[in-house]
Amino acid sequence: MISAGTLLLFGLYFFGKTINPKKFTAITSNASAPASNLSTEDVLAKFKQNLNTSQVQTLTQLENSVVRGDVHNQQLKIDHQLATYWMDSLHNEQLSAYYIGEAAKLENSEKNLTFAAHLLLSNMLATNDAAMQHWLATQAKELFESAIKLNPDNDSSKIGLGACYMFGNISENPMQGILAVKKIADKNPDNIYAQMMLGLGGIQSGQFDKAMERFQNVINKQPYNIEAILDLAQVYDRKDDKTNAVKWYNEALKYIQLPEARNEIKTRIKSLQ
Repeated sequence: MISAGTLLLFGLYFFGKTINPKKFTAITSNASAPASNLSTEDVLAKFKQNLNTSQVQTLTQLENSVVRGDVHNQQLKIDHQLATYWMDSLHNEQLSAYYIGEAAKLENSEKNLTFAAHLLLSNMLATNDAAMQHWLATQAKELFESAIKLNPDNDSSKIGLGACYMFGNISENPMQGILAVKKIADKNPDNIYAQMMLGLGGIQSGQFDKAMERFQNVINKQPYNIEAILDLAQVYDRKDDKTNAVKWYNEALKYIQLPEARNEIKTRIKSLQ
């Protein structure tokens, strides 16, 4: 079964033509890029520019439909409707995730807060736009912090929060995110999520040997973990270790059925041989 997160990575690796050692991932390309601070209004205006008059009118009507009375439940309903409209009609997962998060704040449910936060984080990891990374990470950070207040023992939320600092351009000291995730990995080496985030952190910092160790740890425990396999293949590719890059790209082909992704991998393998 291919997860939604894996599909995001497929878009990152293959359809975005980033399966190239010179253009590693969105995480690497903007590791030190300065990010302007977009407001939510800026983001909404940016995406609305490409909509037609009817679509903008629908959004405006929804946005302005909360009236006096039970404002809380009205706003909750509208946030869900906006999330659905941005996703199903406008095919914009970033803003859909934002409105899912806005609804989660009103519901104040740990489950819904973490769901929305991880969705925003996945979109943040998949974008090459430093300003959007900052905005998505800021939104996710707020939700993770709210979820942790409700459940201070949720390591997944702590890792997600650490990832916001590591990859979201929201802090001049991403080490605070790395240390938080490393603390969890040291406590529980079997935490796959922590191992994956530390592997990506190794990529970001150029510590490829450490990144490979983290991804190999994941594969040792989950030989079918396609995300770890692809990451390991790309690290070897970046290190110009063609033999091992080909080995792990071939391993990835065992689990990938998407024709476009398979073709991209096969093309990369051929270029390495």
